[in-house]
Amino acid sequence: MKNLFRIAPFLKPYTGQIALTLLTLLTLTGLNLLVPRIIQNVIDDGLLRGDSTYLIRSAFLLLGLGLGSALLSLVNRYSAEWVAAHVGFDLRNRMYDHIQYLPFEYHDHAQSGQLISRCIEDVRAIERFSGSSIAELVRFVLLTVGILFVMLSANVTLAVIALLPMIPLVLMTGSFGARIGKLFFAVDAAVGEVSNRLQENVTGVQVVRAFARENYEIKRFEAANMDVFRKWVKVVDEWAKIMPTTNWLTTLGTILILFFGGQMVMEGTMTIGAVVAFNAYILMMAEPAQALTGLVNAGGEAAAGAQRVFEVLDAEPAIHSRKEAVILSALSGEVEFQNISLKYQDEKTESLSDVNVRVKRNQIVALIGPTGSGKTSLVNLIPRFYDVTDGVALVDGYDVRDVELTSLRKQIGIVLQTSLLFSDTIRGNIAYGRPDATEEEIIAAAKAAQAHEFITGFTKGYDTIVGERGVTLSGGQRQRVAIARALLMDPRILILDDSLSSVDTQTEKLIQAALDTLMEGRTTFVIAHRLSTVRRADLILVMDKGRIVERGTHAELLAGGGLYKEIHDLQLMQRDSFAEEMSEIEPIFGEKPAHENTIYSNRSNSG
Repeated sequence: MKNLFRIAPFLKPYTGQIALTLLTLLTLTGLNLLVPRIIQNVIDDGLLRGDSTYLIRSAFLLLGLGLGSALLSLVNRYSAEWVAAHVGFDLRNRMYDHIQYLPFEYHDHAQSGQLISRCIEDVRAIERFSGSSIAELVRFVLLTVGILFVMLSANVTLAVIALLPMIPLVLMTGSFGARIGKLFFAVDAAVGEVSNRLQENVTGVQVVRAFARENYEIKRFEAANMDVFRKWVKVVDEWAKIMPTTNWLTTLGTILILFFGGQMVMEGTMTIGAVVAFNAYILMMAEPAQALTGLVNAGGEAAAGAQRVFEVLDAEPAIHSRKEAVILSALSGEVEFQNISLKYQDEKTESLSDVNVRVKRNQIVALIGPTGSGKTSLVNLIPRFYDVTDGVALVDGYDVRDVELTSLRKQIGIVLQTSLLFSDTIRGNIAYGRPDATEEEIIAAAKAAQAHEFITGFTKGYDTIVGERGVTLSGGQRQRVAIARALLMDPRILILDDSLSSVDTQTEKLIQAALDTLMEGRTTFVIAHRLSTVRRADLILVMDKGRIVERGTHAELLAGGGLYKEIHDLQLMQRDSFAEEMSEIEPIFGEKPAHENTIYSNRSNSG
């Protein structure tokens, strides 16, 4: 429950509205407490004396109190829900903002479905509790205190007798709250797993269909959904146990008043109106008392949600700009790694070890090596996606940990291995890093990335919506849009992380020709598996098991006879083998018709 108190800072900006809510609650409580006293007077002073005028005046008074209570209830409900909606709005924004700055290492381990569930479902639970539930809780406390004062003032003995059943009710409610909080946490975690299953299935729908695994995924989702059902049944079971007991205890209070109060009436120590008023007070308390279990239920759900929300908010952004960070002006593009080591969280071995290399401004550096050799890990240190475990990563002589992140990353253009596009227009995706870019600049970047031709082939051209993650485009088309997005930034440092892997050979040549021009005047890091992409680099770094095992130009490395030559010879052998296989196949199938060549060429050009 301690996490619930942590939402207090989110309530602070709305003290005026909260004060209005409390004022209306206090006034409502006072009006409600007047009603039984008026009924007592009607019975004792009106009915027993036969005073019809008194009855009429009392009727109008009760009507006025009812209208006033209705108006105050409306104001109270509106102000409470207004505060709740704003708290939910602020909390969701706070979570989203915080997630933006959490390190890559956090997202490497976090499940996106769980994060979505925490941002929506768990915040919604807190929002519900911070509105009507808290208002009802305050109303219960005020009403209980008021009723206790009135009843004890009227008759201490009958008040104590009537309130005896409330003691076990309060004890049961406290125990119920402790249990229900844990159960709701389990429910929230299960709902998060369902959200994660759904998110994975939607994003991976092509893989699911390709491998005909629909039934398998349906069963996986059904199992996760059944887990939610079972955990929710436990909540309902706890609720079902306490509700009848709550009703029975409040009914017992009424029985005690009627029995002992009736005895007092017959003895002449109490009036009939006073007994009726006592019973009205107990019934008045019964409603919020019965609702108390519901409030505890809502509180347990909100407490579980708050725990999950603050687990995210408590995760510190490990990578952030220091207070006295240097704001970089225009970079020259010099990069240096000094004795670099990098070890990811939960990994036993280092991904990079004892890496030393200096890259001069405007150099083209190619990184090549087996999968998992540390190529991407090394270039990820330049924009400071990760921090080194040991050593120093320098840009223009500045330790990247000492510079302001935005000023650093705005001068680095990146085309990642997986080119993710947003559900937006092609124009919006290209201009993502520079929303103020002109139409001419966007088109120029698209032309440089060999994307303009296929873009203008769409009916809406640059206004074409690419769909979620760019699924409406082919792999090559997505990659070219991603390249245009990076080029529009006009970066001093350009990182191409295997960015030509999703394009055909013909498109690769076109893009490479454009990149040759665009690489001039900027430092470029190229990660590639095909040697045809890297052979013209000024410096080639051959990596293996997190270390630089060879460095030099294409000619120097071939002459050295090391790993680079092995990779070169293997790719050459594969190319020759493919050419030989194709020459054997052609006589069997014969020469392709002219129209088939045209179709193939069009498909190649489209990516």
